[in-house]
Amino acid sequence: MEELVMPKSPAKKKSSFFSSLPAEFWTYGLTGISGLFLILSWFGLFKEQAGFDLAWISIIISGTPILKGAVIGLFVNRDIKAGVLISIALIAAVFVGEYFAAGEVAFIMMLGELLEERTVSKAKAGIKDLISVVPPTARVRRDGQEINIPAEKVQVGDMVLVKPGEYIPVDGIVASGQSAVNQAAVTGESMPVDKLPGDEVYIGSLNQLGSLGIKATKVGEDTTLAKVIKLVEEAEKSKAPIIRTADRWAAWMVPAALLTAILVYVFTADIIRAVTILIVFCPCALCLATPTAMMAGIGQAAKTGILVKSGQAMEVSGKITAVIFDKTGTLTKGKPMVTEIKAFNALSEQKLLQLAAIAEKFSEHPLSQAIIKKAYEENLTVPDPDSFKVRLGHGLEANYSGSLILIGNRKLMKQESIPLAHEIEIFITQAEEKGQTALLLAVGGSLAGVITVADPVREESAEAVKRLQEDGIREIWLLTGDNPRTAAAIAAATNITRYVAEQLPEQKGKVVNRLKEQGYQVAMVGDGINDAPALALADIGIAMGATGTDVAVQTADIALMSNDIGKISQLINLSRQTLRTINFNILLSMLINFVAIVLASLGIMGPILGALVHNAGSVLVIANSARLMKWQSA
Repeated sequence: MEELVMPKSPAKKKSSFFSSLPAEFWTYGLTGISGLFLILSWFGLFKEQAGFDLAWISIIISGTPILKGAVIGLFVNRDIKAGVLISIALIAAVFVGEYFAAGEVAFIMMLGELLEERTVSKAKAGIKDLISVVPPTARVRRDGQEINIPAEKVQVGDMVLVKPGEYIPVDGIVASGQSAVNQAAVTGESMPVDKLPGDEVYIGSLNQLGSLGIKATKVGEDTTLAKVIKLVEEAEKSKAPIIRTADRWAAWMVPAALLTAILVYVFTADIIRAVTILIVFCPCALCLATPTAMMAGIGQAAKTGILVKSGQAMEVSGKITAVIFDKTGTLTKGKPMVTEIKAFNALSEQKLLQLAAIAEKFSEHPLSQAIIKKAYEENLTVPDPDSFKVRLGHGLEANYSGSLILIGNRKLMKQESIPLAHEIEIFITQAEEKGQTALLLAVGGSLAGVITVADPVREESAEAVKRLQEDGIREIWLLTGDNPRTAAAIAAATNITRYVAEQLPEQKGKVVNRLKEQGYQVAMVGDGINDAPALALADIGIAMGATGTDVAVQTADIALMSNDIGKISQLINLSRQTLRTINFNILLSMLINFVAIVLASLGIMGPILGALVHNAGSVLVIANSARLMKWQSA
């Protein structure tokens, strides 16, 4: 299988004309030459001049790789597969003087391999497209100067400059400028995304409008694109259970074919019938039935922004009966935002927001970042506080211009003996019932106001849950570490009836195990470190891909390269279609083999027609699998 690698600067090396020719030239060229001599043999052309049947050239060109593979498989790997049976059929056909039949079997097998490789390469085209959009060089600012360097030499912390119309060469954070960025190649999002200072951008995305200064946070193998390539390579190397089953059937058919051919020869004394049976009994179509469909399905999933790590994950996805969602970053956006500002003591809302932002300026907590972002959106100046201290589990305190600013929860106010009026308690309770967090702000020992912050529910979450219900998913759960009121609010907003609040990571895993014990095939969807245990325990773990934490992505079986959880329904339906395609391929291949064996046993079908019919089955299977590459969600 061809290995996908990140592009590097080309190295100069000596090469001859022939070695510089692409591998495709030799593959297509030799196949064409083999076919040409087979045609000449059919019409009996140049036989006298050559002194031998020109089908021999087809036998040598197309048959040598088959014989070599069979010998290695049988004597080195101790593995009996289709190549062994095909080799026996070739030798038998040559032995009885059916040179054209032998050449035809070898040629069509070579043609089948070519078609299979084309199917695989098309399935991988989406990933190759990703690699092709990575610019070979990057423009960075070092020592006050702009210089162009090879993209692989960019270091974490470098300031990378990207102009309109250029592809982004690293993962990073926008430090300056604003633009619309098309990141469809990475995340599968169809529309450009507005990017402002502080927003993340991904390698391989197209900067469409303004110039951006990007601080590199991930380079080389740590980038989003490298993770995508690694996931696909892992998927290609793995085998689903259904593939292993097909391999076992193919191994069983080899001795069965030999026994059938021997019995037919014993009862009919017709060596041609026996040879024909060997030709048509070859389980080539059966061997292709599953891997071609699985590769096409995984490739199509990658094109839509769904990275499937293994064939087994692709297979199990179509059998899911229960889905569990984490809340933060999954059903919600994972980016808290200020929803309401309530000021007291003659303070304006703008002044309250400014004081809160000053106090929060050095905090890295997501709620703090929401307040600071809101202040900048309101064009407020946010000077540094004179001092800053985190009060774990309560909030924080800061000094500014001689005033002590406290911001946090009820516990902080109680600890500092700052009373809360009854109407404030009601306001806080109502905010929590809406799924919001209330941050209380006190200045100089008295309550100055309340700022509510919420992690908004994704616009597509409710529709995604509805589609899963329509897909026949019987159990849909919400697990969160938040309080019961917030959990209830999020569940109501997303039409989820089963939810559990205040869940620690290990408790989420217990819910997964309980559903599995009840007979459900469970998918867990999450994006954070706290989701990793449940992702690992589920039958299928689905991480929010490039935007999720590395731990979540590594633990999961599947990664969504955008935050569109509607892709889970697409995944399930694509997996189901892939399984239907595999089952149809297996049925079709076995039916063709059975009919051909009967006709060969009766003497109705000879070696030449047998080779055509046998390999027609392989072509039909490959063509049917290739249809998955045009699959679209309803």
